[in-house]
Amino acid sequence: MDMKALFIVYGQSLKEPVENLLDKLSIRGFTRWEEVHGRGGEHGEPHYGTHAWPTKNGSLLIFLDEQKAGKLIDALKRLNENAEQQGLRAFIWDAEVAL
Repeated sequence: MDMKALFIVYGQSLKEPVENLLDKLSIRGFTRWEEVHGRGGEHGEPHYGTHAWPTKNGSLLIFLDEQKAGKLIDALKRLNENAEQQGLRAFIWDAEVAL
């Protein structure tokens, strides 16, 4: 089975909508990092969790089969179209099960 690793970074306001997508697609396993700081590429606002830049990011790392990964990416694209200024990025690469 072809496995994918999907790394998702999202503005804190998108935590619940992203988790709802996981539930809707029956994706259970993930690792989450809360309060991830950073800033987007050319147009992204800083998310530093400071007085000047109070917003924060969250991130998820998910390992899943290729079919579910495609469905999740499609759902994330739709979510991003409706909340583009909130900050949502996803990165995908091949993964192998080692144990």
